Amino acid sequence: MGAVRTINATEFKATCLDLLDQVNSGTIERLEVTKRGKVVAVVTKPAAPAAGDLHGFLRGSVIIPPDLDLTAPTGGDAPTDAELGILHR
Repeated sequence: MGAVRTINATEFKATCLDLLDQVNSGTIERLEVTKRGKVVAVVTKPAAPAAGDLHGFLRGSVIIPPDLDLTAPTGGDAPTDAELGILHR
């Protein structure tokens, strides 16, 4: 597990990219940036999303009536707005 490191804002500014790489690699687990002795920012690595968080997150949010045929043609013979050159209504 990485260490907790406290650094003043001036030093953070000078070594920011290296410090962010260390946080990303886990060398530093928590980086506290101070100004005049007070912590003003905390830098940590973001939590990795769980595999199931993104896939299927909308499942169950759409209800399709049982009598609706999703494979049936729509619109009939009337020309569509795109065919008529209408961009906005």
